[in-house]
Amino acid sequence: MMKDLFPELPVIRGERVVLKPLTQDDAPALQEFVDSRKVYRYVPSFLFENRYDDAHTVIDRLYTECLEDSLILGMFDEAGFGGLAEFYGYRPEFKKISLGGRFAERCWGRGIGTEVAGIMLQYLKENTDIDIITASTMVENIGPGKILEKLGFSLVAHAVEEDWGFDEPVIVNKWML
Repeated sequence: MMKDLFPELPVIRGERVVLKPLTQDDAPALQEFVDSRKVYRYVPSFLFENRYDDAHTVIDRLYTECLEDSLILGMFDEAGFGGLAEFYGYRPEFKKISLGGRFAERCWGRGIGTEVAGIMLQYLKENTDIDIITASTMVENIGPGKILEKLGFSLVAHAVEEDWGFDEPVIVNKWML
């Protein structure tokens, strides 16, 4: 259970970004973000923030219902809300977890994804006993793969089927640190 790994909701600071729990004040920005077709083109439709039509409801349930399976933090920079960072797939028996993220278009190509993933890794190394860190990326979305390579991840499976909750399996690349 994710609460075992994160008994308190963390605030994780980088040089240009901070990852922190979302509040109801963030609901309008989250709704605009979730409604972006470009942001969600390469990510699965079943993500927690897509389960409810209203961002206020998403935030109400994010740190109760969602925290059973994943920890989603808001990513904020100088311009405000800029995306979501997620720890998911926690397997305590293997000391394993996966990382994910999705960012507003204004954050693309600025190194924000690399910074976010980097501070997530640093947090795990300094505050948990996690040994195995993984990520999955859609083959068509090459940006996240470049980020993972920069951070020392190895591509362990290319273009393999993975069940992401769609009618058909999604073809993904699997990464491991």
